[in-house]
Amino acid sequence: MAQFLKVKTPDEVLSILNGIQPLPPEPVSLALACGRRFASDITAAEQAPHFARATMDGYAVRARDTFGASESLPALLERSGEVIMGEAPARPVAPGKAVEIPTGGMLPEGADAVVMVEYTSVLDNTAIEITRPVAPGENVLKAGEDIALGETLFRKGAMLRPQDIGVLAALGIVEVEVFRTPRVALISTGNEIVPVETRRLAPGKVRDINNVSLAAQIKSAGARVGVQQRVSDRLEDLVSACKEALIDHDMIVLSGGSSVGVWDYTTQVLAGLPESELLVHGVAIRPGKPTILGRTGKTLFWGLPGQPVSALITCQAFVLPSLRKLQGMMETEPVYARTLKAILNRQLPSVHGRTDYMPVALSRGSGGVMEASPIFGKSGAINILARADGYVVIAQHVEGLDCGAEVSVFLF
Repeated sequence: MAQFLKVKTPDEVLSILNGIQPLPPEPVSLALACGRRFASDITAAEQAPHFARATMDGYAVRARDTFGASESLPALLERSGEVIMGEAPARPVAPGKAVEIPTGGMLPEGADAVVMVEYTSVLDNTAIEITRPVAPGENVLKAGEDIALGETLFRKGAMLRPQDIGVLAALGIVEVEVFRTPRVALISTGNEIVPVETRRLAPGKVRDINNVSLAAQIKSAGARVGVQQRVSDRLEDLVSACKEALIDHDMIVLSGGSSVGVWDYTTQVLAGLPESELLVHGVAIRPGKPTILGRTGKTLFWGLPGQPVSALITCQAFVLPSLRKLQGMMETEPVYARTLKAILNRQLPSVHGRTDYMPVALSRGSGGVMEASPIFGKSGAINILARADGYVVIAQHVEGLDCGAEVSVFLF
């Protein structure tokens, strides 16, 4: 296993993540496609609509027959039947004629515009008055005007949204090729951790926060959580658990045991796996410096700190972007899913030489300005993140931020 023991900056880690290739594509039905990413460009094999249709209730006419019409001098046209929804018009529109038509109805041959019903007045069963002229194409959606034949609708890597599903359905596409959803194994290590459902804690024991909180984060990124287990701090047990997870998982996330000390097994676990490579051994951030990234064959391997706040922030900052890359995230997309601008409402100190990820709470200040309030707390206090809406990044060579500074808040 190649060793790269120099602590990397967050930008260096993200640069490594940019090289992650998406998982192989798979076909899925439209019913299961929302939130997935296209594995190839999608072009229209037919036009939409495939016939010219009315966009308003009214009368299909020849536009020239309405020129000069006004309330004081309306145009008089002969009524000539109606268009029935879902049926082709029974007859064309001849000069001086008007055919009643509903929204979405097929435009009859000879007509090139629709007069809105609000600008018509029925005189009797044979005639109507038109009090406003229409131009050719007015209130009409022409054939192919919405979607042209051969038009590129979606690019490879774009995420399918509900409205995109509607576009595909309009073209009769019932199945699409999307990148496969990554399956993630979550392994918590530590002799002190016990199941969450433990009612009475023995001295020195803590509930396994990371297994459930990291699972929720991973699911929020569109990935699936497979194996979830706790393993004692024995190298053999950890290697065995990870080898088993390699069989049918695309990523292994091991939390705990990544800080320097007698229980530091994470790099040794990675070294015990086949085709392993250590890519990152520490990141110059706080919290989360003892973060490890490796690869074993085609499976990504993350070693996160056992401290819950550190684990959750490093998962948000690095693991989730790597999951989005596995799902085909486009090169032009921002690494972080959601950010917003806010004004810092107090001074925020930092240490030169490392990047700080500071949890903040958001609120509306005077004048409706969004304000970010730093949340301070001692190491290990999980309630810090429960009170936070996101975090602010203080760059490596910046010695703090002043009160009133505009900041980007990376939202949880």
